[in-house]
Amino acid sequence: MERRDFITLLGGAAAWPVAARAQQGQATRRLGVLVHGLKSDAAWQRRVRAFQQGLEELGWLEGRSLIIEWRYSDGKFERLAPLAGELVALNPDVIFANTTPATRALQEQTRTIPIIFVQVSDPAGAGVVASVARPGGNTTGFLFYEDSIAGKWLGMLKEIAPSLKRAALIGTPKGFSYNYLLRTANAIAPSLGIAIVPMPVESSSDIERSIESFAQASHGGLFFPPDTVTDAHHERIIALAAQTRLPAVYAYREFVLAGGLMYYGTDIVAQFRQAAPYVDRILRGANPADLPVQAPTRYETIVNLKTAKALGFDVPPTLLVRADEVIE
Repeated sequence: MERRDFITLLGGAAAWPVAARAQQGQATRRLGVLVHGLKSDAAWQRRVRAFQQGLEELGWLEGRSLIIEWRYSDGKFERLAPLAGELVALNPDVIFANTTPATRALQEQTRTIPIIFVQVSDPAGAGVVASVARPGGNTTGFLFYEDSIAGKWLGMLKEIAPSLKRAALIGTPKGFSYNYLLRTANAIAPSLGIAIVPMPVESSSDIERSIESFAQASHGGLFFPPDTVTDAHHERIIALAAQTRLPAVYAYREFVLAGGLMYYGTDIVAQFRQAAPYVDRILRGANPADLPVQAPTRYETIVNLKTAKALGFDVPPTLLVRADEVIE
């Protein structure tokens, strides 16, 4: 062998990723992923990439130690059942999914393949697990929100608009968090002097009609639970809130980054990343029935001062102090 060829060979061997070398000799495993979201959307790409990075840090490299079967619903509920069937037919070692509808679609297809979820608001109430502490069955994961979050949203609306008397809850009942949060909002609202106005929607035209109709009466505000329908039309929602001059609080940070008024919720990117260790534990032999559902560890608040000024709202110092981020 020529000396230069030998040096090139040594250099190539030294450049092999440490994680890749650590995986030599380990059998390739198969992971199914069902994402109830928009594949083309930058926010969903960030969330999915965080999940991948979490796996890579644990030594699971796609195409080497792990084969990942990706399926996206693009936010369409009717696609979940067939996509879940496709994944289960591949018989993966574990399946990762987000949202209650996606998780339940998978459970209807299998009660044996382990399922790890994120973005599920009420897993026990929705029948996804037996209990948070002892899930039982083949499913466990990460709680999206605690039910007290509805009170936080209403409180923020009341802070920024003290004369508020009505709050419209806008989203699709197909997303299980809608009715769950509607119940808790109705329980909390009277103590704040607020009447909850349910406004179920299924399309952009529904959203437009609902907001314009609600805005015809005074002293109103809007709040939006986590929802694939409203998420897909967030730019139009922000424009309508500005047009009608209604204060609004959102469950996704992307709304406020795009010009919405306020956001309060869990860090979804972090939750996708946190799911990777649970997938790792399943791949190494853990039983999902023995892994408790994890509660959110961090909530974040963002206030858009530029939007508040345009709408004519003074943001109270108490709200600014609590904000993790202020957009000026």
